[in-house]
Amino acid sequence: MNDIIDPVDLTARLVRCASVTPEEGGALKLLEEILSAAGFECTRVDRGGVSNLFARWGRRGANRTFGFNGHTDVVPVGDEAAWSVDPFGAEIREGYLYGRGATDMKSGVAAFVAAAIDFTRDTPPDGAVIVAITGDEEGDAVDGTTALLDWMAANGEAMSDCLVGEPTCPETMGEMMKIGRRGSMTAYFTATGIQGHSAYPHRAKNPVPALARLVDRLSRAELDQGTEHFDASTLAVTTFDTGNPANNVIPGACRATVNIRFNDAHSSASLTRWLQEQADEVAGETGIAIAMRTKVSGESFVTPPGPLSDLVGAAVRAETGIEPVLSTTGGTSDARFVKDHCPVVEFGLVGRRMHQVDERVKVEEIGQLKAIYGRILRDYFA
Repeated sequence: MNDIIDPVDLTARLVRCASVTPEEGGALKLLEEILSAAGFECTRVDRGGVSNLFARWGRRGANRTFGFNGHTDVVPVGDEAAWSVDPFGAEIREGYLYGRGATDMKSGVAAFVAAAIDFTRDTPPDGAVIVAITGDEEGDAVDGTTALLDWMAANGEAMSDCLVGEPTCPETMGEMMKIGRRGSMTAYFTATGIQGHSAYPHRAKNPVPALARLVDRLSRAELDQGTEHFDASTLAVTTFDTGNPANNVIPGACRATVNIRFNDAHSSASLTRWLQEQADEVAGETGIAIAMRTKVSGESFVTPPGPLSDLVGAAVRAETGIEPVLSTTGGTSDARFVKDHCPVVEFGLVGRRMHQVDERVKVEEIGQLKAIYGRILRDYFA
């Protein structure tokens, strides 16, 4: 019989693994040992220098397979001198467990691993549980969850439904789950003119006013007014730079960057076309060449309210007494990859201290999260 896994202890052991992305730091090795000992069939799915772990308990190809997805990589510590504790010490103080990744999201991984192992004591009818954990969520996310999903497709593995254990609650445990995410893309503009002396502007071709006109036009545009499940899309100017240290030189080039978080009224392709049209218009008006390149982090998606969100909501309500709001707010997560594989929602701890100095999580909420995940599994296979 499997030993009961203490999710607080497991969180602490994971925090002590210095798995700053993309370093594995021993976190996945630890989880592989624990899951293998509990009867899970484990496979390392490493790709491109990134470590990933796939674990399944139950029969491959079962009629119903519930999956958990998460990550053990963490963001850098930053100024270690600003921390009041060892960032990888997993110290517990006044009811909080401290450490980089304590919130995002080693506590979530510990909770669903512990819940999954406990659940395997009682075999569901023709069911399987999958745990898919990456070491590349905080980085480029090219060889992380996508590598796991590619490997699953090539090896006949599949999840019927999936829960991503990212922190989802703004202030209070249980108040919010994510049923989708906005898309994210970045556009990089370079305006090119002719460098010259500022005393003789007629001999130069200044790209700065042209790019400023474009940036102003983009920042004032209303992309939409929101959709059924999403707030209005946003565009933010994040840099504007000439790299020009002289006050008497008209620069030959100028660069700007904008980031767009968009809802399901758009796609990255439609926004790219719009951005290009705006750049071409300004180029035509000013005679300044404006080049553009884009990088897409993910498309917007939504899992419509239904059986999966109802299942998670009922478990949250039973364990916390709170009805979670169905939200699509926030940044991107690996759910943007999972959504092409199966229905997916996200639910996890309070995320207000993630990525901060002295990152920490309430100890009692780790156990509460394990209870929620355990109830989800029992209800799913009931």
